[in-house]
Amino acid sequence: MVCDVCSWHDMGPLMRLETTLTGDRYLSILSDHLHSFMSIVHSDRLGQFQQDNATPHASRVATKWLQEHSSDFRHFHWPPKSPEMNIIEDIRDALLHAVEKRSPPPRTPMDLLTALQDSLCEFSPRYLQTPVESMPRCSTSLLCARGGSKRY
Repeated sequence: MVCDVCSWHDMGPLMRLETTLTGDRYLSILSDHLHSFMSIVHSDRLGQFQQDNATPHASRVATKWLQEHSSDFRHFHWPPKSPEMNIIEDIRDALLHAVEKRSPPPRTPMDLLTALQDSLCEFSPRYLQTPVESMPRCSTSLLCARGGSKRY
């Protein structure tokens, strides 16, 4: 499994997870990677952090850490079961599609991670900005649908 972070400005590092993601492992990702990424990319402290409601993300330890760091960046509280609003999914799909086109295909987990990282470097900054710009429209559509599925 790969964990990633992105913003309007840039994509953060891809992190390869060797085992199942737990609340404690997620906490270490937050403290080791997210905090430094947010402080560099959003030094004005106006950045917003968004995550889905996966069990490790909603764990007590992760929730507590996010509350303790609320002065460093804002945490966007995500509605449950709204994967169509998660821009990371679109980025992951594009990455996987780019990797599938590679020849020869990756054969080992490290080859796959390298191919994902290389493909990510080939994305233009505008590629990241488009889904971020779509968030107000998507949020409005979700509210109009009262949380139900909606085509955009």
